[in-house]
Amino acid sequence: MADRTAKTELFEQYARVGKALSAPTRLDLLDLLAQGERTVDALARAAGVGVSTTSMHLQTLRQAGLVRTRKEGTSVHYRLAGDDVAGLYAGLRDVAIAHLADADRARAAYLGGDDAGEAEDVPREELLRRARSGQVVVLDVRPRHEYASGHIPGAVSVPVEELEQRLAELPADVQVVAYCRGAYCVLAYDAVRLLTRHGRSAKRLREGMLEWRLAGMPIQSGSG
Repeated sequence: MADRTAKTELFEQYARVGKALSAPTRLDLLDLLAQGERTVDALARAAGVGVSTTSMHLQTLRQAGLVRTRKEGTSVHYRLAGDDVAGLYAGLRDVAIAHLADADRARAAYLGGDDAGEAEDVPREELLRRARSGQVVVLDVRPRHEYASGHIPGAVSVPVEELEQRLAELPADVQVVAYCRGAYCVLAYDAVRLLTRHGRSAKRLREGMLEWRLAGMPIQSGSG
């Protein structure tokens, strides 16, 4: 017969991971780290919280085995412990949207509804083929350092806050497919709205860099 005490101990270890995922700020940090390694200061700025608060949340994630660190001079760099952590985060996110009406309403409020153009839902390999043949421009609207950490091969980097000033850099007669961090990232929605207002043909990729990585698709790094 199984030892009930041993089973309880096992489930307590599972619960450590669940507890680490129970704070919105920690989920935000995992979302950011899914794009690549960052320092504590960079994570604090991106998440919009103080450095000490960010450090506290990162320690909780580290104690649960979800993130790892390395030191470079006086800076501490954090990264996800593995792709399985990114998959865990993505699964939690998708389950919440699928089964919690409140989560779906919050998604719609955050993204501004589903009016940001029709989603591009072609197979990933087909998107790469169309980009290579010049049929579409794949537009990465994340911050530059996220693009440098890894992006879809052939994607053009124009952070969304620069897009209006840099429209002339995009060919006017080719459709633009914009993507950002993941399926529920607002940056691609904002980019498509802006492009559409300026008379450009634009769609957003239904998925983002998170899903692209998890699918094992090819990734380029560097500033391009």
